[in-house]
Amino acid sequence: MTRELEAIEPNKAVDLYLAQKKEDASTRTVQAHGYRLKKFLEWCDIEEVTNLNDLSGRSLYEYRLWRKDDGDLNTVSLRTQLCTLRTFMRFCESINAVESDLHDEILLPTLDRNEDARDEMLEPERAEEIREHLNQFEYASRKHLLFELFWTTSARLGAIQSLDIADFDPDNQSLAFNHRPSTGTSLKNRDSGERIVSLSNETTQVVEDYINHHRPNVEDGHGRRPLITTENGRMSQSNIRALVYSMTRPCKYGGDCRCSEKYNYTYASKCDWSRSPHTLRRGSLTHLLKNDVPKQVVSDRADVSPDVLDKHYDQMTEEERMEQRRDYLNSV
Repeated sequence: MTRELEAIEPNKAVDLYLAQKKEDASTRTVQAHGYRLKKFLEWCDIEEVTNLNDLSGRSLYEYRLWRKDDGDLNTVSLRTQLCTLRTFMRFCESINAVESDLHDEILLPTLDRNEDARDEMLEPERAEEIREHLNQFEYASRKHLLFELFWTTSARLGAIQSLDIADFDPDNQSLAFNHRPSTGTSLKNRDSGERIVSLSNETTQVVEDYINHHRPNVEDGHGRRPLITTENGRMSQSNIRALVYSMTRPCKYGGDCRCSEKYNYTYASKCDWSRSPHTLRRGSLTHLLKNDVPKQVVSDRADVSPDVLDKHYDQMTEEERMEQRRDYLNSV
C-alpha cells in the first residue's frame, strides 16, 4: 500500500533533520551535516524544487552530477557528500516527505583501493560517529584510547605505539613523544620529532580511566611500562593497525558496510569502508586545517613540515578553501 506523502519545503525538512540530529550527535557532526546539505538546498533552489515529495531517483542522480561538477570533488569527497544525503533521505522517509526507500536510489561511488593514497582519509563525520560509539559502549577500553589518541593528536602509528605511562602528564593534560631507539621504540624524525602535545579535558579523562581501570599491569622487554598494551606487553604496530581497521568499519558502530563479505578482525582491512591509521592522521590534520587552526601550529603538533602538510595532508576542496578565505575576509 502506497503511503500518502505530506508536502514539505526543502528548508523545513533540513531544519527538522538537524534538530533531530542534535539529539544523538555532537555539535561538530551536526555542523558538518548542515554544511553539506546547504549545497542540496542550493540545488533545490536552482531546480525550483519546492516540495520534497517530487524527488525521484533520477533527480537525485542529477543532483549528484551537479554536486560533483560544482565543487570539483574527488571520489572520496563526493562519497562523503552523498552519504550525508542518504542519511537525510532516510529521515525524510520517516516523516512521509519522500517515497519509501528513496535513499537506496542514491548510488555511492566506489573507492578504488589503488587510488592515489592522498585522496583517502577518515572523514570528520565518521570520526565523530566512531568516537561517540566508543564513548558510549566501550568507554576507556584499549580501542577507545587508541582512536582518541589517533584522532586528537594527529600522531603517526609509530609515535602512538612508543608511548609509555610516564609520557602522560594528567596535571598538565599532555603527552610527550620521545625518540628511544635503544629501548625498542623510535620516532620517524628521530630527536627532531620529539614534542609535547596538549590534550583536551575529555581525552585526558579517557587516558586516566584506561590506565586506572583497563590497562594490564605489564612491562615490555626493556622494563618500560607501555601505555598501549596487551597482556604480554607493548602492543605491536601490526596489531594496532589491525585494530584500527576493525574499529573503523561502519558495521562496528551501527552503520552498514555494504561489503560483499563479512570480514573478521584479521581481514578487516579488506572491507572497502575500513580505514588505516594513516587515514586517521590525514583526516585529523585536514579537520584541524578546516577549523582554522594555524598551519604552523598543526605542523609543530603533528611533526610534519608545512610543505608536506600542503602536499599530502590538506584535503580541503577549492570550494572549502574559498569559504575559509571568505570567513577571514568577512571578519576584517
